Amino acid sequence: MSSEAIRLDGVEKSFGAVRALAGVTLSVAAGECLGLVGHNGAGKSTLMHVLSGNLTPSAGELSVGGTKYSGTWNAAAAQAQGVRCVFQELSLCPNLTVAENTRIVHRSLKGLGWKKRASSIISAKLDEIFPGHGISPDDEIADLAIGKRQMAEIARAFTVTEGALRLVILDEPTSSLDAVTAEQLLAYVRKESARDTSIILISHLLGEILSTSDRIVVMKDGKTVAERKAADFTRNSLVAAMGSEAREHTRQAAKAATGEVLAKATPKTGGSIELEARKGEIIGLTGLAGHGQTRMLLQIYARDNVQVKGAQAFIAGDRQSDGVFNLWSIGRNITIRSLKALRKGFLIDLGAEAKLADEWKSKMAIRTPDVNNNILTLSGGNQQKALFARALASDAAIILMDDPMRGVDIGTKQEVYAMIRAQADEGRTFIWYTTEIDELSHCDRAYVFRNGAIVASLGNDELTEEKVLHASFAEHAA
Repeated sequence: MSSEAIRLDGVEKSFGAVRALAGVTLSVAAGECLGLVGHNGAGKSTLMHVLSGNLTPSAGELSVGGTKYSGTWNAAAAQAQGVRCVFQELSLCPNLTVAENTRIVHRSLKGLGWKKRASSIISAKLDEIFPGHGISPDDEIADLAIGKRQMAEIARAFTVTEGALRLVILDEPTSSLDAVTAEQLLAYVRKESARDTSIILISHLLGEILSTSDRIVVMKDGKTVAERKAADFTRNSLVAAMGSEAREHTRQAAKAATGEVLAKATPKTGGSIELEARKGEIIGLTGLAGHGQTRMLLQIYARDNVQVKGAQAFIAGDRQSDGVFNLWSIGRNITIRSLKALRKGFLIDLGAEAKLADEWKSKMAIRTPDVNNNILTLSGGNQQKALFARALASDAAIILMDDPMRGVDIGTKQEVYAMIRAQADEGRTFIWYTTEIDELSHCDRAYVFRNGAIVASLGNDELTEEKVLHASFAEHAA
């Protein structure tokens, strides 16, 4: 590459006793797509918060365009230098429209007609990145499904009104996107980097990193531990550099559907195919994002015109809106679903509660020195582990999972997949919406959704990307 877009030298950052960054040096060349990987809690998101001006490091230097930056590096300075970030925890204002959220990052959009100009800018960028997106600039963010919110925030990051884009940071940008929209984004990233815009791509989907990045940096325990060209990595060597063992998943033969039916439901929008989940089954929900999968989970959870036997627990994918209790400790977030079982007379047995929290902290390998710390002290992926712990520690016979692997590292995913299968073998039922088609190989059966209805029921041996996408688009699915 011809020039250096931005560079960090010796960056350190601590949160109390937790050292999140331990002297990190990172450079990104102009027009380079840099892949950044590492397990949850490795320091990736903290480093990006420093780079985008949202966190002040305790030590270190920053250079822009090859020159040391001498002023105060904050969010306004980063914006002025053409640095944008799409965080894993989405940052759009939910009570504003898509166009109004665009105005927030573009101060030049003012005066009469600013809203029309903002609408035109964001619509054009959405059309360029995500053809057929179905998002209006007048849509209020709170009314959009999480996948469309993610699309709107990504498009906003790439909009330009004055100056030029220097660097766009994409932190788990495809975590709520289906296979089609994810590929649209990755194709656009390649196009944008060819225009000399630098991109930092953070993803736990290693296939995306390997296929899209020019160079890959691996982080572990707040440090960079490996760095080389993407072409010099394989999936296995990348996993090994992260400190995990690469394990091949062997598709398991589906269980014979002989167990007791615990849930039976038909989508409210109609259709001739009924969802059925038996005891000990892992049922997948798939299809293009936003076509009724989450709505079906909520319908089952609310027991709204469905047949359900047994207690249920819900693992949300949108953890900030529907998952964690932000003011509570990690331990209390884990145990809240199990309080009835922790009663001693009319009171909660605090000793038993602490024991349960510590037990599941260990089982889920939640990275924290103390479960009494606030839940927000955890990285996004570790917060998601706490949600898994909450559900699995409960007495629920049916676990409903709404794209729960968002932002979870590959090592943890492998452990969770094994845990889900083990729990299913003991008789628990899982109904699992996933935007990752590869995850369907862990399911016994899957239902494909289109326009709010179930359009296909596929057995384990039929769960291929080709068949899922065919059913998602075909006018008459088999």
